[in-house]
Amino acid sequence: MATINDVAARAGVSRTTTSRVLNNRPKVDAETRRRVQHAIQELGYVPSPTARRLSLGRTWTVDVVASYLTRPQAIERLRGAESVLGDTGFDLVVHNVESPERRERYLRELPVSNRTDGVLLVSLPPTSDNLRRLAVGPVPVVVIDVHGQAVEGLPVVRGDDVAGGGIAGRYLFTLGHRAIGFVADSFESPYGFTSSRDRYAGFTDVLRELGVEVEAALGAHGSRSARDLALRLLTGPRPPTAIFAASDTQALGVMSAARDLGLRVPADLTVVGYDDIPIAEPIGLTTIRQHLFESGRIGAELLLAEIKERSAIPPVVSLDPELVVRATSASPKEGRA
Repeated sequence: MATINDVAARAGVSRTTTSRVLNNRPKVDAETRRRVQHAIQELGYVPSPTARRLSLGRTWTVDVVASYLTRPQAIERLRGAESVLGDTGFDLVVHNVESPERRERYLRELPVSNRTDGVLLVSLPPTSDNLRRLAVGPVPVVVIDVHGQAVEGLPVVRGDDVAGGGIAGRYLFTLGHRAIGFVADSFESPYGFTSSRDRYAGFTDVLRELGVEVEAALGAHGSRSARDLALRLLTGPRPPTAIFAASDTQALGVMSAARDLGLRVPADLTVVGYDDIPIAEPIGLTTIRQHLFESGRIGAELLLAEIKERSAIPPVVSLDPELVVRATSASPKEGRA
């Protein structure tokens, strides 16, 4: 295989000049550039990716650290990031975190300049010690879907879960529902997740102001647990006419519970989810859209800008949640309101 030295010799120039042409650097006149490019074609020279990265002083790698990559929320955010990074020359390396210990190890070891050019941290609040180190470290870090002081000093893309919960509460009240349930995963999380808690807070704050109390059922994340939680609500002393689930995945479990009990959705039970994952549209799920793909896309764009030049004031991008009305919501039947 031809080497860069072979190209330089064929073109009659130095190795340094050849490298400048390969990396599209200035300070090479048009005739010299033409000779080098002609030599490259004649010799069939293919630059070594490793050598090119070393010559440019970059790894040309972006790392994504995310929790539970099998969940559709993480997949959609990753798709958004890849849509930006895929044509930039950066290799995308994904790290799946399923324990707090693994999160700490990644955040300690990854943000080093000889390993990566940037890190996207998705839905994983860093500890206070990590936060201080990441904010002043040599590698830019952009955070997606983390709220509050947990990301102070870092560029961030986030939604508003409190507002999204409030939108769902007001919508159900407007439909006429007064017996309303809430299904979600436990508010206590070893990772510091806050989404379900914040959605519940926004949901109940709005309904409490309107004179409606909410019965909540909390358990593990997933459709199977949500099914069991919904069965508990629907067979209790005051069965709800509507259930708001903290995620679309959990909304699927609520719909499964309704099916088990012979309840029709939405004639007997209204179901509203949160996220607007891809399956929500074909099954007709009414949900709160939190712009998953867009958050990944914008996060990747911010990271590329930070790699080029670190911002003096870390940017914060907020995405407003949006109600998407489909086929699983309706006013309660007469006598059930």
